[in-house]
Amino acid sequence: MATKSSASVSPEKDEALAATAASPAPETESRDEVASKLVDRFAIWSGVAGLVPIPVVDLLCVGGLQVQMLRRLSQIYDVEFSENRGKAVIAALAGTMIPATSGMGAASALKTVPILGMLASGFVMPALSAGATYAIGKAFIQHFESGGTLLDFNPPDYREFVKAQKEMWESRSKSTSSPASTSSPAP
Repeated sequence: MATKSSASVSPEKDEALAATAASPAPETESRDEVASKLVDRFAIWSGVAGLVPIPVVDLLCVGGLQVQMLRRLSQIYDVEFSENRGKAVIAALAGTMIPATSGMGAASALKTVPILGMLASGFVMPALSAGATYAIGKAFIQHFESGGTLLDFNPPDYREFVKAQKEMWESRSKSTSSPASTSSPAP
């Protein structure tokens, strides 16, 4: 008589279960907190991916990280994930953030200019990549918290929310980059 295996058939589910088992008990940390930490981590990794010195490859790396972030957020909120739908939704949401996404494209293209272009892009691309990833992640957290799915996500509804999240990321980045500004002036 054959016994039914208790092993999961989905590596993503296994990974999510392992992450859940390694994290504190649900009573001590809410889904929202776990999701926010995940978004922060992926925003940092997107900033690092923005440092990839090859034009277009950096954008592909950032896009891949955003899709992976959306996959994991879907797992946290028990929302069905489809990679094709995830890519389409992220692309549509990125389209509503035209200044940021066109800035990322321009910063990526700057990498083709020797020395000065690489330096300028090295400052701009990580910040734009991290900010866009953070804003996208926060938009999906809000959408999933309200009971939404990938199928009913409407990017134009989140345009103002994404703008506010991007501004929050920028102010957060500025406040952490200047801790020495509180020192007293010399007499």
